[in-house]
Amino acid sequence: MTDTAITIELERSGAKGRYVATVANHTEPAELTFSVASDTLVIADHTGVPDSLRGTGVGHALVARLVEDARAGGFLILPLCPFVNAQRRKHPEWADAFKA
Repeated sequence: MTDTAITIELERSGAKGRYVATVANHTEPAELTFSVASDTLVIADHTGVPDSLRGTGVGHALVARLVEDARAGGFLILPLCPFVNAQRRKHPEWADAFKA
């Protein structure tokens, strides 16, 4: 991960939502989209990172924010997105935030 300032905002509309990450000196944002299945389950559908942001750690930061919010909000994450699932496997310390 490089030393890059990443700002993440949460946008929600009904049962759909996304985390939008902006990075200093970059115009294209990265995003992680999700669907709320219930009060206790959120489905991570997709993570999109522009080529210009690859290698900056922005994808990891998006998943870390989702994990933080899952813990604080008392819900579990179902990682249908391959990137989110890969991050889950890389970070066993996040196991409590994911649906087994």
